[in-house]
Amino acid sequence: MKCMILAAGRGERLRPITDSIPKPLVEVCGKPLIVYHIEKLRSCGITDIVINTAWLGEKLAAYLGAGEKFGVHISWSHEVPGGLETAGGLRHAIDLLGTEPFLVVNGDTYIDADYHDFMSCCLNGMKAHLWFIEKAAHNPQGDFDLEGGLVTANRRYTFSGVAVYDPAAIMEIPDERQPLKPWFVKWISERKISGEILKGKWFDVGTIERLNEVSDYIANNIKQE
Repeated sequence: MKCMILAAGRGERLRPITDSIPKPLVEVCGKPLIVYHIEKLRSCGITDIVINTAWLGEKLAAYLGAGEKFGVHISWSHEVPGGLETAGGLRHAIDLLGTEPFLVVNGDTYIDADYHDFMSCCLNGMKAHLWFIEKAAHNPQGDFDLEGGLVTANRRYTFSGVAVYDPAAIMEIPDERQPLKPWFVKWISERKISGEILKGKWFDVGTIERLNEVSDYIANNIKQE
């Protein structure tokens, strides 16, 4: 299985840090956020990784290179200034992702969970399988709900950004800038998205306050390599 790490965002709420550093390279306990993902993916056997870039993408590519020093192979999907949003970014990178279902994680999150759970997903005819958390404090309205293993339009849970996608579904999306949620709504109406609750701790590192929160968590709970 391949994995795409979404890393094209500007990180407005982490300014001024992200004025000179791409958000996934922001360090937490001495290590860039994106490296935690790469290490966890490698430990599960996922070594073929695609990363998209927009804001300060040259710095991200210079730091990670082709992935040799992390024991992985990284392919780069460079986007236009301002990025393509999530749906556009996935569609733009589809030729790098192949024809088999692939995993996606957000580069500006920290997840203390067993990534083997993500790899073991079987789509069983679904267009996507999503992992959710209980409503996050920064998203009190929620995103979607689950009913009998299918994702529904009610807003009970927060989408973690972790998902497995069928490349054929991504090919439905025009190759242009656009968000992913309208496509989720379409696929939900077709009863073609499954999901489950993420088993573990999840942090969205979108503000200085949440950056400090995840730093405290890692310092107190995670043994560093």
